[in-house]
Amino acid sequence: MSDPTFMADPTRLVIAAIVGIALLLALIIKFKLHPVLSMMVSALAIGIGAGMPLDLVADTVTKGVGTTLQNIALLIGLGSMFGQILEESGGAKKIAQTFIDTFGQGHSSWALGITGLVIGTTVFFEAGVVVLIPLAFSVASQTKKSTLYYGIALLAGLAAGYAFVPPSAGSVLVAGTLGVDLGTMILVGIPTAFIAMAIAGVIWGRNVGSRIFTDVPEHFTSAEGASDEKELPSFGMVLAIVLTPLCLILLGTLSSYIPMPAELASILAFLGKPFVALTLATLVAMYLLGARRGYSGAELKALLDRSLKPVGMILLVIACGGVIRWMLQDCGLGQVIGPMLEASPLPLVVVAFLIAVMVRASVGSSIVAMTMASGIMAAMPAVAGASVLMRAAICLAICGGATALSHVNDAGFWMCSSFLEIDEKTTLKSWTVMETLIGLSGLACALVISFFA
Repeated sequence: MSDPTFMADPTRLVIAAIVGIALLLALIIKFKLHPVLSMMVSALAIGIGAGMPLDLVADTVTKGVGTTLQNIALLIGLGSMFGQILEESGGAKKIAQTFIDTFGQGHSSWALGITGLVIGTTVFFEAGVVVLIPLAFSVASQTKKSTLYYGIALLAGLAAGYAFVPPSAGSVLVAGTLGVDLGTMILVGIPTAFIAMAIAGVIWGRNVGSRIFTDVPEHFTSAEGASDEKELPSFGMVLAIVLTPLCLILLGTLSSYIPMPAELASILAFLGKPFVALTLATLVAMYLLGARRGYSGAELKALLDRSLKPVGMILLVIACGGVIRWMLQDCGLGQVIGPMLEASPLPLVVVAFLIAVMVRASVGSSIVAMTMASGIMAAMPAVAGASVLMRAAICLAICGGATALSHVNDAGFWMCSSFLEIDEKTTLKSWTVMETLIGLSGLACALVISFFA
């Protein structure tokens, strides 16, 4: 077994880290190599370049994959199954339609933004867009306003929910890497996501929608965008199912702080374990939104199998990002750059945001940016010794930075362009600004929270 206390020469380590990260960007951007392979090559280059013994390099790869995935693989899988049932059953669409009816046509942008926020915590962003964007088109066709007026609100809600609120894959990853329990992440993530949705979705959507008119796509008709109400589950039931895992996780966290009998605290703490909460919520959704509404066991199994297809790719990217994180940590990068950053006038949350936004702008993938930034920050002694609230603020900053500056190297950019049928210039003016406002909102909330940490 190799020596886990290996310390690289500081100068050699810094050079190896810079070369390794530059190599990562070159492989992804210039040579279009898959991020999984690119990150593995980069991690090996960092370890070998820093002078690590080869057996320690191999051990670190194994540790990086195992340690990174042990706390999040099950959660991301369960969250994906839960979200797929919600999408397939029409539950997501029912929430949107109910909010639109409740808020009224004049406040439909708020309704769509809040819908996106609720759905974005459990459904993959791409799936949420496919299911809900017809509703934004339907409202735009009735009001004769630009599709950006409503589409940006919906997209911002989905993006903010995915970025900041567990059990979304990104927020679970960052919180796990920095040792923040998901209950705390939910408590700081929900208000942050709401503020981001309001600023980047409702306010900015109305602004850009008033200045740039984009028509409803020709292929869309109101009939295509609406479902028969009788085919959709009830709003109350869907909302209760969506809130089940969040409430259980929050109760599990609060059970440590609220005086109560030890037996009750133990039960709530168990039910609040994220994997327990998501398992229960998925089973409830399978019954209420599936079996009770006519789905056979075989159909439910096929639905859940389909939900797990995109999970493998996400987990591989996260695992390889974790390998880079542990390679840098085992080389002693935290001890090298930690003192420099501590001496910097920049707060840790700003440092975290800048690292994430630089990777995001360079590589395009938000999950890669979250993985890289959280790994680098976790390697710093100052972060490891910080309070839970400070680490939660750093999580928000990373998630915000990994959302900002989406442009032509991000699949989300082209998805927005394609669904709204707008050109690249308009997408930059609308989508890219929206994503950047979400990121800056996350940074602002992180700074506020850090003042109390």
